[in-house]
Amino acid sequence: MEQHNHSRLEEFVLLGFPNVGYSRGWLFVLLLLAYLFTICGNLLIFLVIRLDAALHTPMYHFVSVLSFLELWYTATTIPKMLANLLSEKKTISFAGCLLQTYFFHSLGASECYLLTAMAYDRYLAICRPLHYPAIMTPTLCVKMAAGCWTCGFLCPISEVILVSQLPFCGYNEIPHIFCDFPPLLSLACKDTSINVLVDFAINAFIILITFLFIMVSYGRIIGAVLKIQTVTGRKKAFSTCASHLTVVLIFFGSIIFMYVRLKESYSLTLDRTLAVVYSVLTPLVNPIIYSLRNKELIKAIKRTTFWKGEKESFSHH
Repeated sequence: MEQHNHSRLEEFVLLGFPNVGYSRGWLFVLLLLAYLFTICGNLLIFLVIRLDAALHTPMYHFVSVLSFLELWYTATTIPKMLANLLSEKKTISFAGCLLQTYFFHSLGASECYLLTAMAYDRYLAICRPLHYPAIMTPTLCVKMAAGCWTCGFLCPISEVILVSQLPFCGYNEIPHIFCDFPPLLSLACKDTSINVLVDFAINAFIILITFLFIMVSYGRIIGAVLKIQTVTGRKKAFSTCASHLTVVLIFFGSIIFMYVRLKESYSLTLDRTLAVVYSVLTPLVNPIIYSLRNKELIKAIKRTTFWKGEKESFSHH
């Protein structure tokens, strides 16, 4: 039997966005603007919620944690994408590739759990309003957020360990915009059916269970809202959930299609498109969705930024 050369590759080549040609500069500018907007938008929401006492409620606590998470989530992939668009040598070290994959998946899993915690918060607020203040205490909010981060960072460890032990026999071009489990498995010169099965089991558990929990919560929320007699009351109840549900559908819609599947071969074009949706688009639209649909947050932003600026100018006079 022919023996493969199992020497460990020192680096991979991220093919990124192939065949962009002269559009590379425009793509770099668009991606840079998207990244800057994502950073500024999520950082603004995080700081405003932390600084404005009127927003120190469980719902906004979770929104601020989500915004903080999005800052790190985008930092794991977009800077490297930008660097590769400018560089002819689009390499990433073997260790760097594994670290990028680990942090991207751990932060993604943390977001799944956090969106679930937010759905539970809305369920309690609307379906059990009298018990809500006693149940959703500040201590519980902190514990839930910490639990989301802890579980998220534990989930991909086994997948990363399994991938790190695979032999890679020379071909080192990753046909993707960042390091991820499916394209890495396609480069291994060994049967990866165990890896695919483990990835499927872990992803299915994290993504489908959390999504099911969120949908059950919203099913009960919708049932409770429809029982509200006044139109104004129904609108107010729905408005507190609309932003979160929109984010859930965009995020889960793409990752379910991407990660909950039992196959090693995949459409490169489709996967790159989906990767842009959940790694760039979702963190980009989160600040827009939460700010434009939320009057309290808009007022808080004005109070924290414009009002303080006016106050300082008056004090100088």
